[in-house]
Amino acid sequence: MKRITLFLSLLSLLLIGVLTGCGAKESSGESENKKRESYIDQIKKKDKITIGIFTDKPPFGYVNEKGENDGFEIALAKRITKDLLGDENKVEFVPVEPANRIPYLQSDKVDLILANMTVTDERKEAVDFTNPYLKVAIQLLVKDSSDIQSIDDLKGKKVIVTKGTTADIFFTKNYPDIELEKYDQVTESFQALKDDRGAAYVNDNLLLFDLARETPGFKVVNEKLEDPSPIAPAVKKGNKDLETWVNEEFEKLSKEGYLLELYDQYLKEAFGDNVKNPADIIVEGE
Repeated sequence: MKRITLFLSLLSLLLIGVLTGCGAKESSGESENKKRESYIDQIKKKDKITIGIFTDKPPFGYVNEKGENDGFEIALAKRITKDLLGDENKVEFVPVEPANRIPYLQSDKVDLILANMTVTDERKEAVDFTNPYLKVAIQLLVKDSSDIQSIDDLKGKKVIVTKGTTADIFFTKNYPDIELEKYDQVTESFQALKDDRGAAYVNDNLLLFDLARETPGFKVVNEKLEDPSPIAPAVKKGNKDLETWVNEEFEKLSKEGYLLELYDQYLKEAFGDNVKNPADIIVEGE
């Protein structure tokens, strides 16, 4: 009787092992299938792409009088969505601030960042960039009554920056002796300049051109604080599927002259005489 019981126990253990092995193989197979499924396929399966955008940075991304997301980058995001999913309305816009753009990618809150993100070596360590669509430089915005003409005139004065921008990074790294007044949003930063909480507001010149045009009493100082840098969409580090697709999409849009069309629609009036030739800031054909 003891031999029979022992035999049955061993047989049960053997069956459990076989079933467990089969389950592991199935689980492994499911995992392998998921790995083989491209990121583009995943987006198509959920039938939606999430894109991080600005809502307070005209003319690139803002909320218009109808309460709708609008602007150069919004239109570009809708075209990307249409070409990927067949309907521009299949995009979910996620509002971001400069400082949380990278964390939102890293935590999978968005698939793509299309929010005026300048390509820098530091950011390349955290995310991957597609080909660029604009070129931008850092400049100063001051009141018309200001005598500031260059960065040298900022010594001993407070400088306003928006957290997480290239201007913030630039001054923190290169001018640690200059006191920075930091704010989360562009609107807050500009209001701080209006209220004389700083002598100058530093940001991308393409943004400052529009602020100066829209608000009498302010001007952009001519000096560029560094060489122009590219602005590009960003994807999560290692997401080559989406990076490659966006690059191919930009190549197609470049042949169509689509970015120049968007320039005429959203940027031409905003920049006025500050931009003599659209080709100076629009990047096509990379």
